[in-house]
Amino acid sequence: MTHTMKDWLLRFIKGMFIGSGFILPGVSGGALAAIFGIYERIISFLAHITRNFKQNVLYFIPIGLGGIFGVFLLSFGVSFLLGNYETIILWFFVGCIIGTTPALWKEAGKEGRNNNDLMILVITFILGALFLFFGQGLFGTVDQNFFTWMIAGALIGLGMIVPGLSPSNFLVYMGMYKAMSDGIKTMNLGILIPIAIGGLVCVLGLSKIMDAIFQRHFSKLFHFILGIVFASTIMIIPTNYAGFGTIQYLLCFIMCLLGAWLGKWMSDLEEKYK
Repeated sequence: MTHTMKDWLLRFIKGMFIGSGFILPGVSGGALAAIFGIYERIISFLAHITRNFKQNVLYFIPIGLGGIFGVFLLSFGVSFLLGNYETIILWFFVGCIIGTTPALWKEAGKEGRNNNDLMILVITFILGALFLFFGQGLFGTVDQNFFTWMIAGALIGLGMIVPGLSPSNFLVYMGMYKAMSDGIKTMNLGILIPIAIGGLVCVLGLSKIMDAIFQRHFSKLFHFILGIVFASTIMIIPTNYAGFGTIQYLLCFIMCLLGAWLGKWMSDLEEKYK
């Protein structure tokens, strides 16, 4: 296999993982893009689309194809697994975040770290946890229509722009997550079209802002992102263990370890090919 083909396949696989961040609660497509070393290039491309347009399009084609494949592949299994084994599967998601956190911590401090950065992290964590905690009740009765699916799409786009932010967490709180998974699986255009519109508007609208912030305040922004990551992780830790026995608790532990291993493996993979 030629080096060019290997590089193409590697970007396709990265795209699959990044795509999983848009469908798996607790996992952030933006954070995975950052871990795989392509987040800043994505933001720079979106903020300056006409700059090196052909080169960037050719670079992102396998990533985009992988992302689409990852989303549709996972949509067939995620509803079933969460519907029948929610607690056990959520521990896998928690493990994934634990495994990728060291890479995010390293990325956040690559330009230095000071007390102000740490203060931002702590404040963001506290406010994020409070918002997510109270938001679950606030968003629980959202009607599903074209406008609210556009909001869902905007949240998914925000998960790309803000690494560490898991849009699926919010969709779970809004009671729209399973309907979204089913809509992707059945190619329901009444769901897919408004999600696409909302996501596109959000990504194109915010990419220039995020690009400017990264150029001026990289460390502070990334510590803000870490605060969101830690808050969202705390909020998805399962609390329902009704009917659980030794086997189920053991499976939770094993799934958490597997998730942590996968997260660490993805981080190591990026470090190897960065």
